[in-house]
Amino acid sequence: MMPTQDRSTRRPRGRRGGTALAALAFAPVALSACGGGVTSDAADETATGRTVTVTNCGRELRFDSAPESVVGMMPSQTELLIRLGVADSLVGQAQTDTSALPEDIADQAEGVPVLSTDTPPAREDLLAAEPDLVVSPTEYEFTAEQGFASIEQLDANGARAYVATGGCADRRNTAEVTDVLTDIANLGEILRVPGAADDLAQAGRDRLAAVQAAVRDRPRPSVAQVYVEGNSLGAIGAGVEADIIEQAGGENVFDPDAPEFADFFAAEINPEEIVSRNPDAIVFGVASPGQQERTRAYLRETFPDVPAVQDDLLIAVPQSDLYPGTLGNIDAVETIAGRLYPEAF
Repeated sequence: MMPTQDRSTRRPRGRRGGTALAALAFAPVALSACGGGVTSDAADETATGRTVTVTNCGRELRFDSAPESVVGMMPSQTELLIRLGVADSLVGQAQTDTSALPEDIADQAEGVPVLSTDTPPAREDLLAAEPDLVVSPTEYEFTAEQGFASIEQLDANGARAYVATGGCADRRNTAEVTDVLTDIANLGEILRVPGAADDLAQAGRDRLAAVQAAVRDRPRPSVAQVYVEGNSLGAIGAGVEADIIEQAGGENVFDPDAPEFADFFAAEINPEEIVSRNPDAIVFGVASPGQQERTRAYLRETFPDVPAVQDDLLIAVPQSDLYPGTLGNIDAVETIAGRLYPEAF
């Protein structure tokens, strides 16, 4: 698995070409700010409810009534839909092998048809589900050249595509943890469950505020976030990953405004870059226990004199917690803060 969900076809910029970051460029990642406010047309009330208009990835999405046939294109999106109380509207879930749904809601997805396991669903499989709303982490899931249904094809079949705020192409490098709160608000309006959305968003804000209160006024440890594949090393310096470190109270040793992160949130680096920055902690995403152990072994062998290794502050985060449009971003903040400031929690 790749560090976040980014299957952009752009190759990451770095000091040398290599497999880790080249592969990262094709992983399912968050691309950019779809952002978007929600407006409703009070003069256009219908028997099925008010019209809702959402700006998403530069597109205007109009909903005259609540969608009734919804597809979650990643477990992270399926989780949001279930927590918003619309599990009965799900007609499909996709990329189900990329991460497990949380135990407290997993049973609510048991009867939902699986459209794909480790890649986005094929065009014909998605269209056969006859959705009227498809909720996705990125725009990659709608790449026609890959055999997926495009946004235009979905439109022609009566379906609207909503992309996570952190998953639009122009937002990837500046995405923030709180982008998921925008998604919750937008989906709450679209699906006509604003009360559930308000509760879910407030719970997220409260969790983030609790972390900020716990770490406030404490010395900030330096943190490097990396991705390891074999003997290739990548630095993650921008995007929601960088904001996760910031929200957790860490001081990122990589500058998101540095040239190597101008076009992509990550860059392949030489080990000397980590040694020279001498981080107090190293954060890395993992998709399996085996990957976690391999990464820990690499870091211990490669950086024995770095404080992060000497103090055993090697912090593994589930890769799925770094996907765009996921409550897992908040989980990642809590996980990292708990390791950086164990006395505060």
